[in-house]
Amino acid sequence: MKKISTLALGIALSLGLAACSSEPTTKVAAVSGIELQNFDASVRHQDDFYYSVNGKWLANTPIPADKSNYGAFSVLYDQSQAALKKIIDDAAASTQAAPGSNTQKIGDFNASFMNTTLLENLGVSPLTPLLSDIASVKSHHELPALMGKLLVNGSGIPFGFFVNNDAKNSSQYAVYLSQSGLTLPDRDYYLKDDPKFVATRQAMAQYVTDILTEAGYQDAKRAAKHVADIELMLAQGQWSRVASRDANKAYNKLDREQLQHLMGAFDFNAFAASAGLGDKVSAVIVRQPSYLEQLGEQFTRFPVAAWQDYLAFHLVDSYAELLSQKFVDVNFAFKGKTLMGIEAQEPRWKKAVDGADQVIGELVGEEYVKQHFKPEAKARMETMINNLIKGFEVSINELEWMTPATKLAAQEKLAKFTYKIGYPDKWKDYSGLEIKADDLVGNYMRYARFEYQGMIDKLGKPIDRTEWGMTPQTVNAYYSPVKNEIVFPAAILQPPFFNMDADDAVNYGAIGAVIGHEISHGFDDQGAKYDGDGNLRDWWSDKDREEFQKRGQQLAAQYSKYEALPGKFVNGEFTLGENIGDLGGLTVAARSYLMSLQGKSAPVIDGLTGEQRFFMGWSQVWRRNYRDEELSRRLLTDPHSPSHFRAMGTPRNIEAFYRAFEVQQHDKMYLAPDERVKIW
Repeated sequence: MKKISTLALGIALSLGLAACSSEPTTKVAAVSGIELQNFDASVRHQDDFYYSVNGKWLANTPIPADKSNYGAFSVLYDQSQAALKKIIDDAAASTQAAPGSNTQKIGDFNASFMNTTLLENLGVSPLTPLLSDIASVKSHHELPALMGKLLVNGSGIPFGFFVNNDAKNSSQYAVYLSQSGLTLPDRDYYLKDDPKFVATRQAMAQYVTDILTEAGYQDAKRAAKHVADIELMLAQGQWSRVASRDANKAYNKLDREQLQHLMGAFDFNAFAASAGLGDKVSAVIVRQPSYLEQLGEQFTRFPVAAWQDYLAFHLVDSYAELLSQKFVDVNFAFKGKTLMGIEAQEPRWKKAVDGADQVIGELVGEEYVKQHFKPEAKARMETMINNLIKGFEVSINELEWMTPATKLAAQEKLAKFTYKIGYPDKWKDYSGLEIKADDLVGNYMRYARFEYQGMIDKLGKPIDRTEWGMTPQTVNAYYSPVKNEIVFPAAILQPPFFNMDADDAVNYGAIGAVIGHEISHGFDDQGAKYDGDGNLRDWWSDKDREEFQKRGQQLAAQYSKYEALPGKFVNGEFTLGENIGDLGGLTVAARSYLMSLQGKSAPVIDGLTGEQRFFMGWSQVWRRNYRDEELSRRLLTDPHSPSHFRAMGTPRNIEAFYRAFEVQQHDKMYLAPDERVKIW
């Protein structure tokens, strides 16, 4: 990880000055990086910039039977899977792997996943010890300790538990509790009478019945009713996703006595002892207090037998994909087909690769980086990141709506950003994780305990700044508000996001906008509540905060008008953070690209100007086809807007787009100047 050099504060740089470093490979590129074959000539760029750039690809690219959606991310994901398969196959073929070595762990994990004959013989038996623990409970008093044990072993319980930087004291780790415990994707599936939701609830009842029957339950229909009743209660107590986004409302630090009082009949201390917390934790940050309060109030109103059925189902559900084929099939029929519209299961090898990525991700990731990530890609990314940081600095200084004091505070935060590119400087130590060739479920349970203990062991120790939240082979990127860092795994640094052979314009429109997106998360409607040290602290003047919120509300209203499916619209409030990230990221990337030219004119390539290629680079990375079930699910659960509205909704607000394509008032992409939102 590199520390970004301190930026000069309060110095405004005009757009044409040499504010950004030139790229190490600056030259007239042989290729534009724009995939012209995907253009739909029947759609004007000025009318729908998503379909004009991607229309042929969208029309001619079916969604594979084993996927719920397919797009540019999916192509890179498939490439990553294929690369990992070769790494895993090589390890599996080794005859001289020392016990405990990386090669042994990789090879034996794959063997445990691919030995379907053994899994058929085992059936549900790998879960028998924990199922017996559940069946032996005789009172409500014993249930919290049981839940602690189940949590440590990777099973679902009614609330989530994790360790992260304390949002108001980011130099220390803290324990967080959050609402959880539902089988369906969102509380709306339980609470609304939409016919599709009613049908999904009925399908869930059948799923619970079928999977518990396969697990040997004598009265699985009764158990399914208990599961439905408890999950309805949990859903009724849950906060909406919009409310849960509020960083201030979701920070509620309670000492153990206050937490126990909040949870009433639920013995949190017994849970904590079973979960290995002991006296390590004197306070807990509760994200949705009223949810835990209702859980405590309702806890003893459900008989012990109902909670046993609920916990047994969630245990089997958590591990169903790792059991015999009947469990796998029943799980897929509901979670794959019903909830996401997927037509066919993935080949076994793909599931094994995904499993290795989850359980021993940095073991395979270390080899992935050696084979597939070039040092020059990291160097070029460093240059681009620093250019985007400088572009953001200029943008802050030129904001007409922000007062000097708040600008200074924003610049101070920007100066403290750190970044990570490609892979960790320090690889994760898996020496404490035992992997066996004949114990797939055991491998996952040991992994769950290994990860859990690693999380608990952080408490009371300094913050580990080397830790990554994604593996290098992940096609994604992220911003951490409590660490004030942006992270770009190796796998996303490939075309169409990042093309080493292409002109800079497309790279700034693609990975440059992604970089800008992650930086902008530090200044979105929630990220802007944290300071440069990662602390939840108000650094805004009242006037600036009010204007910032006004602009955010305008953007939310704009996106809420986009209809993704008949009668189903984007939730502009839920997606606001990501939409601000897109708008800020693309705006600053456009500025940074022009600054990187250092006053020179961009070359015309493929008949396209630099600014045109820049925006096309943005649009082409978002191409994606969705199944209706998956898109419907994402409208409720995904804080990102659907790809169509990311590609065309963002540039509608940016003046440079209007210049690049001569967008006029009669064009469908046109927004009146007073309707265009500028935040950063």
